[in-house]
Amino acid sequence: MQYDLEERTAKFGENIILFCKSIPIDTVSQPLINQLVKSATSIGANYMEANQASSKRDFKNKIRICLEETNETKQWLRMLSVARKDKKIEWMDLWDEAHQFVLIFSKIVRNV
Repeated sequence: MQYDLEERTAKFGENIILFCKSIPIDTVSQPLINQLVKSATSIGANYMEANQASSKRDFKNKIRICLEETNETKQWLRMLSVARKDKKIEWMDLWDEAHQFVLIFSKIVRNV
């Protein structure tokens, strides 16, 4: 099987959307969901942009943005886990995938 980080980041965004759609909306969950969807879906978009970068410097900057968005996603997932303790298993799987992205993007930044 070929490793495709572009597909993996897109699938992650889709999984975040599905997860968020399963959460009842209230005054606490609504802003957390909004932030989570924005940061999580931008990971894949920024990775796609990185793959079309015009220079090595541009590529590295876009990967750094991926790293920032991934860390932000982990934060919103953590906050949402406090608001919705009943979603712990789903939250843990998504947080783990986000953590894997942090490791991957950190390594890419160090090696470029």
